[in-house]
Amino acid sequence: MEGPDKETLAVAAQETTMVAASARISIEAGEAQLYRYPAVLLPAAIVIFGDKVNEGQLIEGVAVPWFEILRELDRNPKFLFQIDWRQFEEFLAGAYERAGWPEVILTPRSGDGGRDIIATKPGIGSIRIFDQAKAYKPGHLVTADEVRAMLGVLQVHPNVSKGIITTTSRFAPGVDQEFQAFMPYRLELKNGEQLLSWLAALQSAALPSDRRPISDETL
Repeated sequence: MEGPDKETLAVAAQETTMVAASARISIEAGEAQLYRYPAVLLPAAIVIFGDKVNEGQLIEGVAVPWFEILRELDRNPKFLFQIDWRQFEEFLAGAYERAGWPEVILTPRSGDGGRDIIATKPGIGSIRIFDQAKAYKPGHLVTADEVRAMLGVLQVHPNVSKGIITTTSRFAPGVDQEFQAFMPYRLELKNGEQLLSWLAALQSAALPSDRRPISDETL
């Protein structure tokens, strides 16, 4: 009996490679569960964009990959360092939207004026914050000069309630003490550990079946 021809073997090998590259099987609690490799998540749309405004583009919601990244971070916090700078900005903007900020704007890739995310709660006693995202690798610390730059942005925009610097890494030694006079009401410095704690607090409400609709087109 003749075996399968070369073309059949090639197709089978290709299919096997595709399956192996897109998923892995993990046995947990006696059940087989399918997990995508984190790399599959990164090219996907993370947030749902709304209208363009003067300062950037409104965030109307988060897409399914946002939830998957959140779950992956819960499983493997080091995945935070695999997200590139623009994806990190989008993911962080989505976190503000999930946290209940009525208006979240993601600023352009360039010419952002020192603010990557603008989050606003309008009304009496309105709150408006600027967040500058620093997607740094471990060991790359946010410097005092970078914090001073944020304070300079706040001077240009006195109507802004607070400036936040959010980093995947940490701040250089002594930075907290140097800017203590501005914290926490005018300035907030959020390192990677604090960011993960904030995301963990959002996770209980971060379910795709939540009140916010998710379009199939974002998958």
